[in-house]
Amino acid sequence: MNITQFIKYLNKAKGWGIQGAYYTHIDEWRRWWQGDYPAFHTIKAVGLDGNIHARQMYRMRMPKKACEDWASLLLNDKTTVTVADMASSTWLLGEDGRQTGGQLGQLDFWSSANALVELAFRSGTGAFVLSVEGLQVQGGAALPSPDARLCLDYLPAECILPLTIRHGKVQEVAFASEVTLGGKSCIYLQTHQLVRVDGVDQYKISNEFFTSEHEETENAEYQPTDLPAGMAASFTTGSMTPWFSLFSPNVLKNIPAGPGLGMSVFAEAIDQVKQCDLAFDNYCRDLYLGGKKVFYSKNLLKSYVDKNGVAHQEAPDEIRQQLFFDTGNSDPDSKPEWYEYNPDLRVEDNSRAVQDALDYFSFKVGLGTHHYQFSSGAVKTATEYVGDRQDMVQHANRHQIPIEAALLQLFRAMLWAGKHLLGVPVDPDTAITINFDDSYISDSETRRQRDKEDALDGFIPRYWYNMEWRGMSEAEARQAVQEAANESGAGDALNFGG
Repeated sequence: MNITQFIKYLNKAKGWGIQGAYYTHIDEWRRWWQGDYPAFHTIKAVGLDGNIHARQMYRMRMPKKACEDWASLLLNDKTTVTVADMASSTWLLGEDGRQTGGQLGQLDFWSSANALVELAFRSGTGAFVLSVEGLQVQGGAALPSPDARLCLDYLPAECILPLTIRHGKVQEVAFASEVTLGGKSCIYLQTHQLVRVDGVDQYKISNEFFTSEHEETENAEYQPTDLPAGMAASFTTGSMTPWFSLFSPNVLKNIPAGPGLGMSVFAEAIDQVKQCDLAFDNYCRDLYLGGKKVFYSKNLLKSYVDKNGVAHQEAPDEIRQQLFFDTGNSDPDSKPEWYEYNPDLRVEDNSRAVQDALDYFSFKVGLGTHHYQFSSGAVKTATEYVGDRQDMVQHANRHQIPIEAALLQLFRAMLWAGKHLLGVPVDPDTAITINFDDSYISDSETRRQRDKEDALDGFIPRYWYNMEWRGMSEAEARQAVQEAANESGAGDALNFGG
């Protein structure tokens, strides 16, 4: 899908005024994330034959690595959700609040959400988009549909077309994504717009499909096509609760375009990405060109004539003949008949250049100066550098703010749909808390010791310690605490053995 061409079509067909130019930046970030930016990574040089030859630069592909690392830090298997209402918690999270059960488990939410964080940090924005399959629609309005089921899409910035922005928040939006139906590639356009029906403001969701031709040219053509069987062309939800939530890396965008969209986390680190690849390419080229070479005189060549009368010359060592080169020397008094040349691999210089490039890059993407540290063949993490860890922690806390807001908005939309459309006895207004993983701040032993001291000092219930560090259920944890208290006879001693 060529989003800039599709935007031109939509602006003309629907009277929209979406700025397509910003999506060229998003496409550039995508290419750097893929590790293939032809204008930089393709090197051309004139060969000995006088022709221009091209080679691909050796590269480290650090933009993808940085986005992966941010996704791992911000949303991982240690991220949990707490829902105050028991029925809502069971429906959303599963029995006993298990994060892999309930609706989130059925949707494989956590792995998909983690992937979306990477895509958002690559493209500048990510979107959770809720939909309901099997929904009954009558008179253009969604009806309660107990047999329907929730679905989620996870879309990067190139699929997000903000339509209305108020007070810095996207209120109306269209999502364009490429889908395959019956072996045919189509563009799916889903539009979320606020309308007023019977004096009530509510969202109207419209579904459209298009086929495309000649998308890579200025003569791109788009034609509406039939909707999949059972999909409504449009319907009103009956609520102002949006069925989408957006988030971006929490960095202030300095590109004056793309309202409603954010900026890639490495947008300001492109020069540092180039430095990494230049340093690594030079390192690899020194190794590639660093094999031993033996220069020799033609006097050492073995001459023979083949059956066709053509004269040939062979190097003295046929097995390793790639090591021998003609020096063109016929004067035995000037130089030896042969001599070795062992190029300097410059390992230390190259290694230092690569490390410096990585330090600059990790600093620019907010991970701290020494996040990628190589020593004695082992990779050290930022947790070994107190100052750099603090820098990373500050950026992580900033990035968590929009992600938390997006998750809360999404979960409330799911609970609203569960109550009003699926007929589930849940409470959309219940208190919801997102608990982010903080292991990047301190290691597990430090956190375990801290929890032990907090339990002994009475800052947290003692059974919490057993649940967190021994994997017990709440009932098992409470029973263990009671048994320990009974054995001690004092009621205030607790065995914290590992």
